[in-house]
Parts: sequence; structure tokens; C-alpha cells
Amino acid sequence: MNFPKSYIVYRTSLILLFFLLNFPLLAQFQLSGTIVNSEDDKPIAGAEVFNAQTKEIYITNSNGKFTSEKLKNGSYDLTIFAFGFESMQQNVVVGDSNLQLKYTLNKLETELSEVIVSEKREEIYALKRLRPVEGTAIYAGKKTEVVLMANIVGNVSSNNSRQIYAQVAGLNIYEDCSAGLQLNLGGRGLDPNRSANFNTRQNGYDISADVLGYPESYYAPPAEALGEIQVIRGAASLQYGTQFGGLINFKFKKPNPNKKVELTSRQSVGSFGLYTNFTSLSGTVGKFSYYTYYNYKNGECFTCNSEFESDNFYTHFGYQISDKSKLELEFTYLNYLAQQAGGISDAQFYEDASFSNRERNWFDVDWKLLSLKFLHEFSSSTELSVNLFGLKASRKAVGFRSNRVNQPDPDGVRDLIIGDFQNWGAETRLLTRYKLFNQDAVFLIGSKYYQSANSAIQGPGSSGSDANFDIDTTQTATYANQSDFDFPNLNVSLFGENIFYLNDMLSITPGFRFEYIRTESVGSYQEIATDGIGQVIFSDTIPDNRIFDRSFVLLGVGLSYEASENAELYANLSQNYRSVTFNDIRVAQPGFVIDPNITDESGFTADLGIRGNYKGNLSYDVGIFALAYKNRLGFVNKENPTSLTAERERGNVGDAYMVGFESLLDWNVKGTFFAEKAELKLNLFANTSITKSEYISSERNGVEGNEVEFVPFLNLKTGARFGYKNLLGSVQFTHLSSQFTDATNAPQDKIDNLRGIRGEIPAYSIMDLSLSYTYKSARLESGINNLLNRNYFTRRATGYPGPGIIPSSPRTWYVALQVKI
Repeated sequence: MNFPKSYIVYRTSLILLFFLLNFPLLAQFQLSGTIVNSEDDKPIAGAEVFNAQTKEIYITNSNGKFTSEKLKNGSYDLTIFAFGFESMQQNVVVGDSNLQLKYTLNKLETELSEVIVSEKREEIYALKRLRPVEGTAIYAGKKTEVVLMANIVGNVSSNNSRQIYAQVAGLNIYEDCSAGLQLNLGGRGLDPNRSANFNTRQNGYDISADVLGYPESYYAPPAEALGEIQVIRGAASLQYGTQFGGLINFKFKKPNPNKKVELTSRQSVGSFGLYTNFTSLSGTVGKFSYYTYYNYKNGECFTCNSEFESDNFYTHFGYQISDKSKLELEFTYLNYLAQQAGGISDAQFYEDASFSNRERNWFDVDWKLLSLKFLHEFSSSTELSVNLFGLKASRKAVGFRSNRVNQPDPDGVRDLIIGDFQNWGAETRLLTRYKLFNQDAVFLIGSKYYQSANSAIQGPGSSGSDANFDIDTTQTATYANQSDFDFPNLNVSLFGENIFYLNDMLSITPGFRFEYIRTESVGSYQEIATDGIGQVIFSDTIPDNRIFDRSFVLLGVGLSYEASENAELYANLSQNYRSVTFNDIRVAQPGFVIDPNITDESGFTADLGIRGNYKGNLSYDVGIFALAYKNRLGFVNKENPTSLTAERERGNVGDAYMVGFESLLDWNVKGTFFAEKAELKLNLFANTSITKSEYISSERNGVEGNEVEFVPFLNLKTGARFGYKNLLGSVQFTHLSSQFTDATNAPQDKIDNLRGIRGEIPAYSIMDLSLSYTYKSARLESGINNLLNRNYFTRRATGYPGPGIIPSSPRTWYVALQVKI
């Protein structure tokens, strides 16, 4: 019998996982302990234990216990921190056996100010990076960055990406004014549109529409619900997919382990009628824990025709089956409706950036996510995670999208596009620690099964002005842009990595990922031609059924050298791959056409850097990177400038490379010059990225030797975080140099560019100011974004919500009040 490749690969991965459960292990030295309250000897859950030598952070469970694995003989400096208790520092010596300890913390006699709490948190985390091993994942030798939301003083109510990701190197961000309903992150030459070049996850599972067929993220969790955001660059392709960008993982706040019920309520208002409400409940009752929130947003942008409203609900339930097993269930729901102002031309932007002549463009998103995770610890050295997840979602868009953005809406039939997404998957990971030639080693093996059943319909929408997403069946005989497709996609993968410690300072981590991808297209599209008075002269239904199978192996390797306790050299190299999907090809867009010979792109990413801490006051991560593309996808301008159809064509432009320098410095000025001033805080940071790019070969005219699009030469974010007692503040300056939007490097034309979709994005500089003040259980936040009121834009849209220039917000203000009980 001939089995399909997907069946063989998946069965093989399951057999291999079963085999590894019985992998022979040698004993490890273990440091474990219990942290209790000095007043009643009750355990303290959620306390943090920082190991200065290993850079690991252990968090106590509901029984106040923590455990550290894989410790060699030696001396370790531990710092123990829990909110509401005095911190403690202790030196321990690990010998030739496991060590069990007990620490008693005293309650604080006076309530700490926000400045001191912030300082103590940063003493532990500084610029946090992911540890070499966390849970059932390996990050050794990779460039990792973690955004700690508790340290952000900024406009989190509106998910202001410019402030939230200020200390993530080199990110290029499409900015919008819809209170962060969508996330548009790029970097290193990657198109920021809906973060499609990253694998986007929350709590470790996928949240995009379809990681293969439509890897766009229409849903972004509210920043107020997040504990941290993990960003792992291109080498993450081995564990999380094939994409060039790497991984963005949103980790939600954890249930409060010390309360049965904790309520947090946040109300915020801002410019242009913005109102948001965020209310969460959290707690732990015995073995049961929960975290849930509701988030409502309503407002409009500074442009005309741009109102929006959203409802977002999330709930997490955890059950501690035993000391070694845990079950977690999560559900997420998002629905939002937005009126879209559409794009404008360059001349319109410089005359009046708030202008819009699109009153009938609407966009609707409905997103439902479900996840069930099982975590099990077979022993102190072997852990298993099994994650089942699924998505049922839709995106609907209706509007008039003329290729000439200055053309008034004739109030006729609107273009309607409906995408339905249904997918489910299962990801299994097994991580085990063992000894190899008397040296430590860590092995990870995993598999992922992912199946989707997506559909896309394009056709005539209603002639009204409301948010009507029904097809107008009376217009189907004459409407040109019509198609109806199903996209049943299948992906099966097997991946593995192993950390080999060559000595106490040097480790090497090779890895692989086997991918089987099957993409299908089942459906048809219409070819309709009319004469000058609208009479049909030709009409035909064209079936387009295709199957595209491919399988391949990606390889990578990472190196880590601990030069000292406070400095690490790291390097990694990883292959990448991005598939073209039929869903990209079949939707007709007014801003461009598709090259019928479009195909997949491949390449690699590499990083080399040093990170650490100098004298406890200067945290740094400095390095260089390279990214190479083969058959890079992009846009070129068509030769007929007088055509009323698309000016640009999307296809494989050529081979390209990007090389750059990235530097992130965070200096604790207070700790350097006046450490004795406990109630004072002052940190300066500088996040600098300098990137050079070039198309090194191309069969397209006028491309070879050009710069790659979406690559500003200079990407700078710098500023200060300051505070006194319960007052915290931040000021941030952002500058991006100009960047091209197509491979032909078309310059900006401020006068004759009637479409707004071609030309460079000019350089811009923005300043933001934010403040917060805490009194007991209440906190007041306020700030001004774009303080100097600069007129700028970050995007030239080709489809929705354009086509044309999408202006960024002028000076705006916000005020938020938080109460926690």
C-alpha cells in the first residue's frame, strides 16, 4: 500500500517521540528550594530567583517551590525577589549531590514606590533575553529579545507599537490609528504588512489566518493583557516554521498565584473620540487557576471616514493535575468593524493629510481561537508539551478601490472580498537533558501537524454606503472581478535541535526542520468583457484547480561562548523558505497584477553578536546580521504609465541580500552616578540599526544593483526612562531614513503621482512623551504621541485599506486610569 508523505512523516515523528521517552539519562545536580513568608511560614507563589552565574530566573509555584536543573559543581549568587517582601541575596555552593534550600522573606514595613519596584525588577531582568532552555524550547545561540510590559511607560491602551517595541532592534513598523487592532511589523527588509513574514503566536500557538496559505495577522492581543513579548529572529525557523522573520510570541499575564480573585480595571480616553475599556479577573483556587479579560475599543482616526469599534474576550483556565502534570485551556474572541478612509495621492497628502473621498469602504474581522495544552515532567530532566489549537475566523472587505485614488466614488457597485479561515493543528515537543562525554547536553525533538480549509470569494458588493458584506446577485452577470475558491492546505513537519556543551563556556547547537507542504486550489474565476455601454460581449467561467506538493529540509547551527559571567558571544546561521500560495494569486487587486510565473522564495539568515552587562549598569546587545534571498518576491513598475489598470506587478524580482549593524544599549545613569538615591530613576537607551541592501541579480529591467524595498538605512529609537517616587516617565525619539517601496526604486513624485502606490517613503522623526503616577491601588497614565506634530506616513497600500498613502497620526493625547483590587 502506498501511504501519502504526510502520513509517513507524521507516524515517523510519533514513533521517534515515543522512543525518546525512554532515552537513558544520567543524574543531574539539582538546586531546589522553598520560599515562605516569615510571619506565618506560608509559601510565597510567583517569587523570582535570579541566578547571576547562569542568568536563569526561577519562579516559584503555588507551593512556593522552585527548581534549577543542570547545575555544575560551583558557587552561585542568588537574588530572591517577591512583590511586597524584602529582597534577599544569598550565595550557595553546589557539590556532588542535589541541594534543597528554604528561604524566609520578611514583609515590607512600608509600601515601595513605583520607582523602587521598577528598579528592583530591572535589577533582575535588565534587558531580558531568553535563556538557553525554557520549557520545551531551545534558544541557545539565537538572537532573542523580550519586551517586558511591566517596564513600559507608554500608550499601551492603544497598542502603540513604536513605544512598545522601542528596544527591539531594527523593526520597521506600519503605523495606523485604529488603537492597535492590527500589528504590522517588519525589519531587515521584510514587508511589515500584517506581520506576514513572522510566525505570530500567543502562548506558543499560532494565531494568524493560515501559516502557509495566508500568514497574515488580523488579530493582535491588547498590550494591557500581556506579560511579555518574545521576539526570536530568523534562526527560529527550525522550531517555529520556515519564515524569514522568525517568531513573535505574545505571552499573557499569568493567573495571580496568591489571590482567589484579583480585579484590574482600566479606562482610557484620547484624541478623536478614543475610548477603551480593559477589565480582567485573575486568581488561583487550589489546583485551579484562571485569567480572563474583556477589552472594548471605540474611536476614529484623524482622517475622515475612519471610525472603528471592537470587542475582544480571552479566558485561560489552568489545572494542576499533579506536581508533574498540568492542563491549560484558552479561548480568544475578537470582532471589530472599521470604516476605512482609503489611500490618498502624494499631492493630496501634502495638501491635507486628513482628506478622504471614500465613504463606503468597510472592513470586518471575526476571530475565534482555541487551545488545549498538556504539560508533563517525566523526570527532573525530561519534559513534554502537547498543544492542540484551532482557528475559525473571517475577514470581509467591501468598498470602492479605484486605482486612481483621486477619482470620486461614483456610488455604484462596490468590490467585495470575503475570506473564511478554518484550521487546526497539533504540536508536540519533548526536551531532555543528558550527559555526553561527561559534558551536559540538551536534546529537543518535535513535530507539528497543521491543516486548513480556507475559502475566498470575490464579487460585486452592494451599492449602498453601509457595512453590507452580502454579494449583490443582480450584478454577477456583468461584474469583472469574480472568483470562488477553496484552499485546503496541509503541513507536516519534524524538527529537532541539540545543545552540545564543549566546555564550561562554549556550546554548539545544530538543528534541522523537515517540511512537507501541500497547497491546493479548487475553484474558478470569471472572465467578463463589456463594450462601451456596459453590454457583455464575452463571459466565461475558468476553472483553476491546482495541487502543489513540496518537501525539503532546513538546517541551522548556533554558537554560544560565555566569555565571562556578564558577556556572551553568539552566532547563528539558518536556512529559510517562504511559499507562494494560490490565495495570493487569485484575488484581483486594483494596485497591482500578479506575474503568472510567481514561485517560492528561499534563502538564509545569520547573526553574530555580543550581549551582556557591564558593571551592572550598562546592558548591551551589539551585533551584525545578514539575510539573503533567492527569488525574492516584490513589486516592479509596469511600462505603460497611461494605463488605467495596475501600474505595478508582483512577482519574483531577483536575488538580494541585506547586511547590517544592530546595537541596543541601556544605561542605568542613576546606578552609575548616584546609586544611593533610592527614590530616583534615570535610564538612557539607544536602539540603532544600520542596514545596507542590494539586488545582486535580476531578470527584470532596471532592478539589478538597486536597493531592496522596506530597508531604511538608519533606524534609530532613543530616549530616557525617568522617575521619582511614584512618578514614572519616558521620552522617546524615533527616526527612520527614507525607504523604497518597490524593486525599481521609484522616487517620490509629489505632483503627478495620482495613485499614491509608487515612490519612496520619506524620512521621518517622531517624539513621544509618557507619564504615570501610582497612588496605592490606582495608577494614572497620560502622554502625548508625535509631540512635535510631524506630518508623515509609513505605508503605501496596494490593496486594503488603500490603494495609496495611508497617513500616520498627527499629535495625539491619551489619559488612562487603572485600579487593581
